[in-house]
Amino acid sequence: MLHGSFRKDYSEICRVHSLFENAGINVLAPKVSSITNIKKGFAVLASDTKTDPRAIELRYLQNIQKLGRSDFSYYINPSGKIGISTSYELAIDQLTNTNCFFLKSLIDHPAYIPKSAILTPEKIIEQVKKYGTLQAQYIPRHEKYLSKLLQELILPGSIIAVGAIIVDESEKKYKKGQEKDILLVETWKWGNKFSIIGGKVRRNELLSDALYREIKEETNLDAKIFESICTFDQIKDSGYFQTGTHKVFTDNVVSVRSRKIRLNHEADSSIWIPPSEALANLPLEPNARHTIELYKERYLRVG
Repeated sequence: MLHGSFRKDYSEICRVHSLFENAGINVLAPKVSSITNIKKGFAVLASDTKTDPRAIELRYLQNIQKLGRSDFSYYINPSGKIGISTSYELAIDQLTNTNCFFLKSLIDHPAYIPKSAILTPEKIIEQVKKYGTLQAQYIPRHEKYLSKLLQELILPGSIIAVGAIIVDESEKKYKKGQEKDILLVETWKWGNKFSIIGGKVRRNELLSDALYREIKEETNLDAKIFESICTFDQIKDSGYFQTGTHKVFTDNVVSVRSRKIRLNHEADSSIWIPPSEALANLPLEPNARHTIELYKERYLRVG
C-alpha cells in the first residue's frame, strides 16, 4: 500500500505506483485515478465510491488487513513530514505489525522508525528482485527497547494459524510398511529451518478455507483435508518468528494427488520426506516437530 498526501504529492505517489507495478510489485491501494475534488483539505479520487473523507479513509484502511507478512506499506513523504490522515494510517500499520518503509526520515514526528526503514522506491525494487522480498529491518542495539515497546502495542490478542501435514497420495509406489512422504519447506520465517505448510487465518475466514488457501498459495497443490491432528497455543519463547503474541496453532492431516509444487516467496526450498527421517535428520522448527511427532505416533499412514 502507498501512503502520503494525495493533495500535495499525488504526482509522486503515481510515479512510485508505476515503478512498483512495472517491477512486478502489486500495489493494493490506491487505485490510480484523477483527483476530482479537494474536500476540507482531503483529496477525493475519481475511483472513490464515497465522497465523505471519513468513509474514504476507513475504506482505505481496510486494505491493511489484506497485507501478509511479506507485504508492506510505503510512505511517500518528500518533505520528510506526514499529515494527519497519513499519521492515522501509520498508527494503524504499526498497531497491526505491518512492515512500513519511508521515502524520507520523519521530521517533527514522535513515531519510532528505524533508519533501515528509509528506502527509495528503486532500492525496494532492487531488494525484491534480489531476495524475492524485503530484508528484515535492522534495529541498532541502543534502539531495541523502542522496537520492543512498539511490538508490545500490537493489537491482535491472539493469532490463529492453520498448518498441514501434507501426505503424498500420488502414484508413487511405496513398499509394504514404508512411510509415505510428507511435504516440508525451508523458510526464512523460522530462521531457514524446515516447517509444515500453513499461515495465519484472515478475518471472516473459516479454518478450512484458510488451510486450503495457504496450501494453494504456498505450493499450488489441490488438497483434501483428512482430519484434525492437534490444537495448541503458546505465548512466549516458542521460537515463533513474531514474538510477544499469543499464538493458537490448529494443524491437520491433508492428502494431495501430486508431488509437483510451485513455491511462493515464503519458502526457499522444499522436500518430500518420510516423517521418521525428517524427525531424525532435518533441522525442524519446534512447532512443526511437535506436530510431526503427533502425526507419526497417532496417524501414520503406510503403503
